[in-house]
Amino acid sequence: MGFTMGLNLVLVLAMVATNILSLYHLSSRVQSPKPPSDQQPVPDHLLHQLNTIRATISHLTRHQPPSTTPSPTTTKPSVPQDLLLYSHLSPIASSCHNHPDLLHKYMSYSPYSLCPLDSDLLAESLILHGCHPLPRRRCFSKTPPKPPSSLPRNPFPSSFLDSNVIWNKYPTCRSFSCLAKQNPSLGFDLNNEISKFMTYKTELDLPIPQLLQVAKSADSVIRLGIDIGGATGTFAARMKQYNVTVVTTTMNFNVPNNEVVAMRGLVPLHVPLQHRLPVFDGVVDLVRCGHAVNRWMPLTMMEFLFYDVDRVLRGGGYLWFDHFFSKRVDLDKVFGPLIGKLGYKKVKWAVGNKTDSGGLKNGEVYLTALLQKPV
Repeated sequence: MGFTMGLNLVLVLAMVATNILSLYHLSSRVQSPKPPSDQQPVPDHLLHQLNTIRATISHLTRHQPPSTTPSPTTTKPSVPQDLLLYSHLSPIASSCHNHPDLLHKYMSYSPYSLCPLDSDLLAESLILHGCHPLPRRRCFSKTPPKPPSSLPRNPFPSSFLDSNVIWNKYPTCRSFSCLAKQNPSLGFDLNNEISKFMTYKTELDLPIPQLLQVAKSADSVIRLGIDIGGATGTFAARMKQYNVTVVTTTMNFNVPNNEVVAMRGLVPLHVPLQHRLPVFDGVVDLVRCGHAVNRWMPLTMMEFLFYDVDRVLRGGGYLWFDHFFSKRVDLDKVFGPLIGKLGYKKVKWAVGNKTDSGGLKNGEVYLTALLQKPV
């Protein structure tokens, strides 16, 4: 262990020395008040490197052993030791440092004991502020007492679901039956969910049997899929009945989406939309973008998401925008051209008016599009 610590110290010192030399070199070029007329401006990538070096030195400085002399003016709260330990073992997302109050609460716990109750509420706040992946912790999470052994074709009885409740801070509701009653459209009433993705009512619908028939007609196959923003996992549940494995990315926005996905015998990925999909390149046959992907996303984030979807899709795979909504003018001038940059084949492209109060007020439309990645 001593050799390892010594080696780590040598590596850190070497990195600091190299960064300081680079910092001096770059600073002399950047801060020169009157550069010669024939000198080229500093390229953007070097400016980015300069900022990275400064951030690295600042990061290392913050984690030096504290001074033994107490401050005569103010006393700051001590940083949890597990956070300091983790910061030396693995990188922490830079945005985590921008929210020290939330990070301190998340990492304040008794090691080797039960994790704080409802810690996922803190986790949600950190993730939504860009702090992802979260630091690891050495505590034991509370789990449901009766996890399902398989996915039944019929919905779970509410008594079974309620016996698996492990939260105590979701607003007013401490049972799935309560969630289903208060949020009838959010996927907690499994009796209503059983018919979703199976019927055709308008041009905006794409039932699973029709989707699979499209793939079969193109001599393609759908085996693996990702459902982005899949809420309680209904799409993955229906696809499992056709022997298709779908993982669901979902967040717990004051409702236990991840818990419901897991109780249905499915895989929830607790990642935000701005996170790189934790899947290898070119291995997925289908990616579905549900209501989480819509006009409220920052355009730059949406573009990065689309190209990360392209990264994981194999040639001949399908990208499905399911009821993507935006203003009609934005669909024509912004989102349509952005989707078109992918160069995918349009298998289905249907646009219809969004007829709820918000849609009528803002002139919004729905887009349902099935696109095939070229081989």
